[in-house]
Amino acid sequence: MNPKKSIALCLVSCATMQAVPPALDFTPQKQVPYLSPEEFLKTVELPEGYSLELVLSEPQIKEPVAIAFDPNGAMYVAEMRTYMQDIDGTDEITPRSVVSKHVSSKGDGNFDMHTVYLDNVLLPRMIQPLDDRILLGITNTLDLTIHRDANNDGKADESKLWFKGGPRGGNMEHQPSGLVWGLDNWIYTTYNSFRLRWNGENGTPLQEPTPGNGGQWGLAQDDYGKMWWSNAGGEKGLWNFQTPIIYGAINVPSGKEKDFDVTSPLVGARDFQGGPPKSRPDGTLNHFTGCAGQTVFRGDRLPAELIGNVFLPEPVGRLIRRSVVSDVDGITQLSNPHPQSEFIRSSDLCFRPLNMTTGPDGCLYIVDMYRGIIQEGNWVREGSYLRKVVEQYGFQNNVGRGRVWRIVHKDFKPGPQPKMLEETPAQLVKYLEHPNGWWRDTAQRLLIIKNDKSVAHELVSMFQSNKNQLARIHALWTLEGMGALSADLARQGMKDADPQIRVQSIRAAETLLKAGDQSFIADIQAASADENVHVKLQSVLTSKLHKFPNWKENATQIIMHSTSNGLKEIGSALLATGPTISQNFTPQQRKQLGDGMKYYQEVCFACHGPDGQGTPIPGSKGRTLAPPLAGSKTVRQGDAMLRVLINGLEGPIEGKTYESQMIPQNTNSDQWLADITSYVRNAFGNSGEIIDAKQVKALRKEIGSRTKPWTIEELRAMSPQPIAENKSWKFTSSHNPEKLALMIDNNPATRWDTKIQQAPGMWLQIDLPAPTALVGIELECAASANDSPTHFEAQSSSDGKTWKSIAKGQGTPGFTSINFPPVTSQHLRILQKGTKPGKYWSIHELNLLAPAKK
Repeated sequence: MNPKKSIALCLVSCATMQAVPPALDFTPQKQVPYLSPEEFLKTVELPEGYSLELVLSEPQIKEPVAIAFDPNGAMYVAEMRTYMQDIDGTDEITPRSVVSKHVSSKGDGNFDMHTVYLDNVLLPRMIQPLDDRILLGITNTLDLTIHRDANNDGKADESKLWFKGGPRGGNMEHQPSGLVWGLDNWIYTTYNSFRLRWNGENGTPLQEPTPGNGGQWGLAQDDYGKMWWSNAGGEKGLWNFQTPIIYGAINVPSGKEKDFDVTSPLVGARDFQGGPPKSRPDGTLNHFTGCAGQTVFRGDRLPAELIGNVFLPEPVGRLIRRSVVSDVDGITQLSNPHPQSEFIRSSDLCFRPLNMTTGPDGCLYIVDMYRGIIQEGNWVREGSYLRKVVEQYGFQNNVGRGRVWRIVHKDFKPGPQPKMLEETPAQLVKYLEHPNGWWRDTAQRLLIIKNDKSVAHELVSMFQSNKNQLARIHALWTLEGMGALSADLARQGMKDADPQIRVQSIRAAETLLKAGDQSFIADIQAASADENVHVKLQSVLTSKLHKFPNWKENATQIIMHSTSNGLKEIGSALLATGPTISQNFTPQQRKQLGDGMKYYQEVCFACHGPDGQGTPIPGSKGRTLAPPLAGSKTVRQGDAMLRVLINGLEGPIEGKTYESQMIPQNTNSDQWLADITSYVRNAFGNSGEIIDAKQVKALRKEIGSRTKPWTIEELRAMSPQPIAENKSWKFTSSHNPEKLALMIDNNPATRWDTKIQQAPGMWLQIDLPAPTALVGIELECAASANDSPTHFEAQSSSDGKTWKSIAKGQGTPGFTSINFPPVTSQHLRILQKGTKPGKYWSIHELNLLAPAKK
C-alpha cells in the first residue's frame, strides 16, 4: 500500500487489500527490542558534524505526535496515548489522551518542568499557540478550541470553542492536521478545503474556501508563506508546492529530480501494506509510503546550507529525507543532496519519526513516536498481509513510549529562550527581522492578536527602508493582519526593486481588492508585463482567483509569449479545466454532488486518481494503486459501492490484485456516504442514481454488525444484475418505433428518442419471451443528459392487457434508475408523465435488472 501516516498512521483510503502471496515466509522472528535513548543513538546515521540531543522521552511523554512552542518557549506535546495499544486498536477512540506542557526553568533548553496541560482528550492532532493560549484540534471533530492556563500551574483551566466545524467522520487517518498560522494570516490544515482567520478577540473566525490541498499528516510553510503538503498515495511524498494552495494544487513533471521518491533506509521488515513489491530483497522500503510531518528549516543555529530545505520524515522507512529547494526558471524543484542515502536514518525498527519543526533556539526538532506497529487498526485486520508481518516481529507489543530530539551541529550553539509574552508591541516589531523564522512568525502573530495600531508607523517604516527582505515581508503582512495596510503602501510595494516584495505586495493587495477597491485590478494586470517570472505568474494567479474580466484570455496570451518554462508549465495547469457538476441537475442535487466531489478530492483521489482512472504506480507500467472507478460495475450496480464504503473491500478485482487497501469509511455520516457515492456514480463518464442519507441508514441497518470486508464475488452476487440476453425482447412505443433497437445495441452513442418534445402520454413497452423475475429498469442517456423522463410511471402486466403500477418517480439527468419490489412480469410499460420544454425523451441504453442472488 502506500500507507501515509496521518500521525504515522498509514493512509490509503480507496483501494483493495492485497492478498497474501503463498510464497511469503511469516516464520516468527525475535521480538523487536526497545532501545534506551542512549542505545538508540548508536543506531543512527547523520552527516558529519551533526548529532541528536534528547529533549524529552518516556515516562514524561508517551505516544507523541506533534509539538509546538509558545511565545516564551514552552513546549506543548500532543500525545495520542490510546493509539493502537494492541493490534486491534482496542479502546482507541476513548478520551484518555493528553496535551502535556514542558518548560525549561533555566532557559538552557533542558526541559525540566512537566505538567499535563489537558487530560482526557480524544487523540489530540494539532496545536497552534496563540499568545498565552493554544488553539487545539482533536480527532473526530472539525471544532477548534482555545485553552489557557490562568493561574500558571501548567494546567489549562479555561477553555472555549473558537471554530465550530461539527463532527468529522472517517478513519482517524483521514482527518485534518497541521493548523499553521500562515504568513498571509490565514490558518491552514490538511484535508479541509477551507482556511480560517483570526477575527479579533471576540469575533467569529473568518472562513474562505480553498482548493483541495492533498495534504495528510503535517504541514509546513516556507519564508515566503507557501504551504508544503505531503501525501503518500501513489508514492508522491511532497507535492502541491508550486504555488500557495489558495491558487490551486499544482504539480509539474519537473518539480522533482529523477528518482527523488526512491528511499534508502538502513533497515526494513517489509512491514508496510505494499509488501514485497514495495521492498528490496533485504526488506527495506524502496519508495515513500508513510510521509508525515514535514517542515521547512527556517532557523539560524544550523549550517546555512540547510536554510529553506524541506525535511520529510518517513516513519515506515525509519528515515528523514532532506530536500534542497531550487528555483529553476520559475519552477520549484526538489533534489536529494545525499544520493542513495538520507539525512537521518536508523537501524532501530522502532524509530518512527512523524513530525518536525524549527524551534525557538534555531535548531530542528524531531517527534519520534518510537513504537512497533505504526499502521492504524483498519490496515491490520484479520487475514491481511500486514497483520502477519506485525505478529511475525511482535510489533504490536511495543507501545507506550516516545521521544523528542533536537538536531544540533558542532559549530553552533542553540539560541536563547524567548520571553515574548512579557514584551511590548514595540519590542515585538524588532523580532520581525530576526534570523530565525520562528521568532518572526511568533512576533507577527502576537502583534495581530494584540492589534495595537500604535506600531503601524514603525511597521510602515520597516517595510519602506529596512534592508532585510524577510523583515519587510513580515512588516507588510503584519499591517495587513492588523487592518492597517494602505492602498498607497501596497502600490509602492508592487513597484519595489525586489521581485519578491512585488509578489508579496500583489498578494497583500488582494485583501484590499476583496474589501471593494477594484482599482487594483489594473495594477495587478499591469504586473503581467514585469520582467520577473514570479511577478508575472503572481499576476496570473491573482487574476484567476479573483476572476478578473477576461482573465483566461489574458493569461493565455501571457503564457504563449513567455520564454519561461515555469510560467508555461504552471500557467498551463492553471488554465486546465477541472471537474465540474452538470447544470442538468437540480440545485439540491448539484450541492450534493459538489459536496461529494470535495470529499473525493480530500480522501479518495490519492489512490483512485483525480480522473477516476486509478493512480499510476511509478515504475510499474500499466499498474495502478487502486482500481479505476470510471466505468466500474461496482460503482453502478445496486448498493455495492455503499457496501464497500461501509465495510471495505478485499481480494482481487477482475483477476487483478491492487497494492492499496480499501478500508471502511463507515464512521462518516450517512449524508457523507450518500454524497460521495452519488458523485462517483456521476463523474468520470459514469452516470447513475443519486442516493440520499435515508438509503444509507437503511443499508447500515441491513448490514448490521458485520465488520469483515466484502469480496467482489460477494458484491456481485448481492447486486441486481442486468439481464444479458436481450435479443428476443420486443419493443413498441408511442413515437419513433424505427429506432427502438438502438436502446440495446451496447453503443452509448446511439439512441432512441421521441423526435418531439417529451409530453404526458408518451409510452414505451417491452415484451419479454417469458415471465421473468425483475427488480428494476435502468435508462441511460448520459450523452443526452437533459432528455431523461421528467416524471414517469412503470407498469407491469402478465398478459399485456391488464396493467399494474409498480413504480413512480422523477428522472435523473443522464441516468434514471427505476426500482421496484420483486415482480414476475412478461410485459413492462414506461409512461411519460411530464414535459420538458425543448427536450426529447431519449434512451441510449436500457437494462432490465434481475434480483440479486442473496
